[in-house]
Amino acid sequence: MAKTHPMTITEKILASHAREKEVFPGDLVDARVDLALGNDITAPLAIQAFEKMGAKKVFHRDRVVLVPDHFAPAKDILSAQQCKVLRNFAKAHRLTHYFEIGEMGIEHALLPEKGLVLPGDVVIGADSHTCTYGALGAFSTGVGSTDLAAVMATGRLWFKVPESIKFIFYGKLNPWVSGKDLILFTIGQIGVDGALYQAMEFTGETIRTLPMEGRFTVANMAIEAGGKSGIFDPDQITLRYVKKRATRHYKLYHSDADARYREVYEYDASKINPQVSLPHIPSNARDVREVGKIEIDQVVIGSCTNGRLEDLRVAAKILKGKKIAPSLRLIVIPATQEIYRQALKEGLFDIFLSSGAVISPPTCGPCLGGYMGVLAEGERSLATTNRNFRGRMGHVQSEVYLASPAVAAASAIKGRICHPEEVVKKGFKGSRVRGVK
Repeated sequence: MAKTHPMTITEKILASHAREKEVFPGDLVDARVDLALGNDITAPLAIQAFEKMGAKKVFHRDRVVLVPDHFAPAKDILSAQQCKVLRNFAKAHRLTHYFEIGEMGIEHALLPEKGLVLPGDVVIGADSHTCTYGALGAFSTGVGSTDLAAVMATGRLWFKVPESIKFIFYGKLNPWVSGKDLILFTIGQIGVDGALYQAMEFTGETIRTLPMEGRFTVANMAIEAGGKSGIFDPDQITLRYVKKRATRHYKLYHSDADARYREVYEYDASKINPQVSLPHIPSNARDVREVGKIEIDQVVIGSCTNGRLEDLRVAAKILKGKKIAPSLRLIVIPATQEIYRQALKEGLFDIFLSSGAVISPPTCGPCLGGYMGVLAEGERSLATTNRNFRGRMGHVQSEVYLASPAVAAASAIKGRICHPEEVVKKGFKGSRVRGVK
């Protein structure tokens, strides 16, 4: 049997799902899809296309997932109608995984939590941040609603095999530096089109010690550099997360040592400090100490990027015993119902409420200018979300700054963007804080 050429993890996953021995960047492959995802904005269009093409049933009722999360709980009549379309379709096709109010969450935090996405999978979602699941060693990418319709009907989709770019991080993380800072720094280095239609592969000694929460954050924002996907080689940290959640078989893929990459970037993580992306583009990243004293009106801690339990713990560690600045709004949004429950159990909510924050049910909410924190003209928000385009969170004359939960919490106390060390002198390495004491 002839030996295949060295391949990256992305190429191996796509080759396997296309039943090919090997694939090369640029190849068009017809690949089996393990999971197809839609939300309350994109799925109604997909359902309309699904019915227009004459499809009678979904390819597998366990493999089509619908999550109303962008405007849910419904903010108005139109939102309620959108959610109703999902509800009716899920019922008609007896979908196993339809997450209604009370058990739903932000889709890209919910699916890994439920064990629905596993290493080695091919996952598509009608949402650009579907690339989040690459943190688990899966190939996952966003698609349009008509592509979602085709997958819901057939379980397959054509893909162009992307080239890969390797990002190697070495050195120890500085206090208060997390996965959010690594990815903001990276996007700042290569630009919002620096990885256009590339698979962004993250590796190195720093990455091998990065917790799953940090990996999800990094993979989530691959799209902000134009990436087709973001991906990590699965390791023991991955397996510890997956083993207690998986309900089906999965396979681990790893890049060959001599696999070919379009480019390789190396960064010394010990030289990376907490980052802030200034308006109106994620690549406008700066060391937080270099942004000056920018006063803010609102802080949002949440989203599919940074609404996980560890993110809330970090914020609570900083906010404990302190009050947010007068006239500033702090909105905390746990990403899933389970995260909400655990944060409540650990006493994090009491810390947030005592500081002057408001706590929202799980929702995308203000991230896309939906609700629960839309900005007025001239207002500034510091957010742990993933995009800061003009008008993204509200009025076109408002401004959005992106940062980690640590920077967000500290800035909420000061009323201006600041380094966490201005509020809490003793930091911690990365996001490895457990509990709040």
